[in-house]
Amino acid sequence: MKATTDTGRLAEAAAARYLEARGHIILDRNWRNRWCELDLVTRQGAAVHFVEVKYRRNTAWGTGFEHISRDKLARLHRATLAWNQAHAYSGPHQIDFISISGELSRPEIDLIENGFSF
Repeated sequence: MKATTDTGRLAEAAAARYLEARGHIILDRNWRNRWCELDLVTRQGAAVHFVEVKYRRNTAWGTGFEHISRDKLARLHRATLAWNQAHAYSGPHQIDFISISGELSRPEIDLIENGFSF
């Protein structure tokens, strides 16, 4: 299980670098409370972005995007509400998705911005 966690952390670090190169400021990594977790929370311009990161070494069984279930979307929405409440934030926000595939030393990264409407 530790290897999976380590791989996830490396994928999230690659996603953070990718977003920073595009003008995002990282606010939180692996933010969690008792009930939920967010991979990355960033700010770009006036909006806060809640970013779900999915990594697949091989896309033979689908991309990371294809592994985001309806239940996961509901959990993400609840997590964003919890983060907003914990930080007394009520401004513009959105959920973005990053799919990472291939070797993490040279990852292929795809981004879907505002992939879930509030």
